Amino acid sequence: MQPVQSFSEMKKRAKLLPSRRVAVVRADEAETLTAIMTAVEENMIEAVLIGGSDAIKRSADKAGVDVSGMDIIDIAEDKPAAEKAVELIRNGEAHVIMKGLVASSIFLKAILDNEKGIRGPGLLSHVAVFDIPTYPKLLTVTDAAMNIKPKLDQKVQILKNAITVVNAPGIDNPKSTYLCAKEVPYEKMPRTMEAAKIKKMVEDGEITGTDFDGPLAMDLAVSPEAVKIKKIKSSVAGQVDIVLLPDIESANILYKTLLFLSNAEGAAVIMGATHPVTLTSRADSAESKLCSLVLAGIVASYLES
Repeated sequence: MQPVQSFSEMKKRAKLLPSRRVAVVRADEAETLTAIMTAVEENMIEAVLIGGSDAIKRSADKAGVDVSGMDIIDIAEDKPAAEKAVELIRNGEAHVIMKGLVASSIFLKAILDNEKGIRGPGLLSHVAVFDIPTYPKLLTVTDAAMNIKPKLDQKVQILKNAITVVNAPGIDNPKSTYLCAKEVPYEKMPRTMEAAKIKKMVEDGEITGTDFDGPLAMDLAVSPEAVKIKKIKSSVAGQVDIVLLPDIESANILYKTLLFLSNAEGAAVIMGATHPVTLTSRADSAESKLCSLVLAGIVASYLES
């Protein structure tokens, strides 16, 4: 199959794959239900709704969707609802876990529980994928929500998680970079030195599955014209698939700039657990939640293949 380069192509790809079942924690929220029902009706996912059944039905009425044929598990409280979703994942009855109205802290605590959770061997990290009108392919940004000030070894894990997400819809050997304010290593700018170390790891085979160059400034990462003007020689510059950011603040600024100033549509998945996790924001649109669901389903299929 050809690599996916837009969210519309990603949705088409999801319809061709075996549907993954999503366990939704506290599904009693109108936009979440709108996204879920769209994905279910278009055969992109299957779903089980966990939450107070009356509250779910009220939210469905508000959203104008019919949940009468859906699997609903009547658990109104956050903690037991989150624990039930994790149990479904552990038992193989679901493949993706999604946050609804449940508090993030309770949701993540259930996932990371040492005995009953779905903690994976690696680091949990946030991987956001954007469909940007001015960019010819999907752009992946990491980590805008989980790791505040990751150390170099954690950044390596964050990059590896992002590579897996980009691989899932058919993009092999994605082009990646570490975004900095300068395109050459400079001792007074420690992040550029980290980028150079990651580049050496890729060259030495310690990190595989990506064509990496860094450090690169944002213009050189995404603009072929800037690359031409500055006479940069790189197989990555001007056409990146993945941008790794220095810390949560810079990543979050880029994330929200793309959403609110660039007319981009975004999707996100948390990687590092045994199964993909969808942790959407209350401010996310129904379309963004839909794209996150579809992305998580595709990643789940890829991990099981």
